[in-house]
Amino acid sequence: MLKLNGLEKMTVEQKYKYMVAALEGQLSSEKDDLANLSNASAIIKAIMDRLNWAGFYLNKNNELVLGPFQGMPACNRITIGKGVCGTAVENRTVQRVYNVHEFPGHIACDSASQSEIVIPIIKNERVYGVLDLDSPDIGRFTDLEEEYLIKFVDKLVKYINFETLL
Repeated sequence: MLKLNGLEKMTVEQKYKYMVAALEGQLSSEKDDLANLSNASAIIKAIMDRLNWAGFYLNKNNELVLGPFQGMPACNRITIGKGVCGTAVENRTVQRVYNVHEFPGHIACDSASQSEIVIPIIKNERVYGVLDLDSPDIGRFTDLEEEYLIKFVDKLVKYINFETLL
């Protein structure tokens, strides 16, 4: 069970370390992959501040399909190579966008989003999807968030059989 009391006394980096540890606790105690992805998005949304959306898109038949998330309703499908998520999959790289309005081809699922970070989920050379976070603040995501979100995705890759979700 996630314990949120005491977070206000932690530094930002301590919160992110706790976020990764909380995810590992979730993943190691539950075998259902859909439940784990659902709780993974909830863990992020509960611990990281200044977010309006946190969730997953899964690569099904070479198209990103909305997966578990926390936030306002989102785009159901994203073409590989389109928008920030599709670009992350196509290039197999983290996309950290300071201002989404300056990103060519940005897909505005929520007009409140101002910045975004997308971490591709790659296992055995296959891109299974992305972790996508949006913020209502321009320039919200830094090297620190990128570092810990990569660690977060690494835990998912270690425990989740993404084949069961596609």
